[in-house]
Amino acid sequence: MFANCADPDSLQGLAWLACYLTTGKHMLFYRSFGTVLALLVITAPVALAFGFGGAMAARARFAPLRAFGKLYTAMVRGVPDIIFFLFVPLALDQGFEWLRHKVKCPDWDEPIRQGADFIVCQAAKLPLNSDPQWVHETYGFFLAVLAFAVVFGAFAANVLSGAMNAVPHAQMETAAAYGLTPRKSFWRIMVPQMWIYALPGLGNLWLILIKASPLLFLLGVEDIVYWARELGGAKTSQYSYPHPDWRLWYFLGLLVFYLALTGLSERVLGRLTRRLSRGQATALGAQMGRDT
Repeated sequence: MFANCADPDSLQGLAWLACYLTTGKHMLFYRSFGTVLALLVITAPVALAFGFGGAMAARARFAPLRAFGKLYTAMVRGVPDIIFFLFVPLALDQGFEWLRHKVKCPDWDEPIRQGADFIVCQAAKLPLNSDPQWVHETYGFFLAVLAFAVVFGAFAANVLSGAMNAVPHAQMETAAAYGLTPRKSFWRIMVPQMWIYALPGLGNLWLILIKASPLLFLLGVEDIVYWARELGGAKTSQYSYPHPDWRLWYFLGLLVFYLALTGLSERVLGRLTRRLSRGQATALGAQMGRDT
């Protein structure tokens, strides 16, 4: 905050607006854009890892593992996302605390489940009440990332499974004829080529993940939606910077942010698609071969 912002009542016009936009809460609002971007950057590779593992499990020869992979993709795809976004953080939080409770409080003789309450010893709480605020925020963000990764990993598993099936089977047969083991054929033939088939679906998932990022607000993380509603609501004279209901303008700013992020993503995905299509037996790859 600027030095001349000490007395908001004496400010007018642009000076008032400059001071208003540099308050502590607005700084948290600006920082929350970084929270959203961090969610996207961290969740995308984690969800892709979940998806790749799910796709491999669904193709496994070991029947229980194959059943688990198919159940994972079918269950998460068939249940509304909001249920998983609310269930996964709660289940993980209680699961972590239950494990810590068994280790740190072995002499505890009371039931953990007491009606609708989940009660563990203080030493097993995550995070501890004595931990600083940033620890609480980081822990909540970590649970949110896992929730997003579980949900979008199931969709990614379905996309990757279809991409694996799209790789010409004749190439796998040729690799076997040359003496490559199934494992080497998978990693050297199928995996390098499947990405061009998976990229359209993964690109759509990335755009859906961007649109789903405001669900952080429902998970207790103070994201851009939370601060836009908090700052944009009408403020009376009891506040330092009273103003009418400005939520329209704040959410309009969020609209511009998401449109810009989506547009940038589409440009990057387009270039990545052209690069991966070079030399591939696809319509775009054939066209690029004729152009060269």
